[in-house]
Amino acid sequence: MADSSFDIVSKVERQEVDNALDQTARELATRYDFKNVGASIAWSGEKIEMRANAEARVNAVLDVFQSKLVKRGISLKALEAGEPQLSGKEYKIVASIQQGISQENAKKLAKIIRDEGPKGVKAQIQADELRVSSKSRDDLQSVISLIKGKDLDFAVQFVNYR
Repeated sequence: MADSSFDIVSKVERQEVDNALDQTARELATRYDFKNVGASIAWSGEKIEMRANAEARVNAVLDVFQSKLVKRGISLKALEAGEPQLSGKEYKIVASIQQGISQENAKKLAKIIRDEGPKGVKAQIQADELRVSSKSRDDLQSVISLIKGKDLDFAVQFVNYR
């Protein structure tokens, strides 16, 4: 029997982020506490830029955006937001969406699987993802639950289970 396998990836659907950003912009336009504070959120190249005239307001914009991401099923570990910075008369936060598993994080995952996972499970790094394979599907299931149980500092998804 051939090996069963799955891939561990860290991907975020760009359309879902767009939808969350659009919902946040609409909420900023209608909420009373955001009136006359110059609150805005928009894409700036590959980064997301949030602006407001007070540090507390720009943090509130970030909070609204995070709640919209969570409602759309996007892990907040994929969002990397900077600190509020004063830019002229307004504060801004620049955030980015992390895509792919870095080489060092893939090595950490492979080590966890090697050390704590069932014997006979192989993990190999392929570009920005990690392929896990084994003869037993039950072993793969236990690896998935092992990874889900770990408190990782990056978002992971399990795809191509076959």
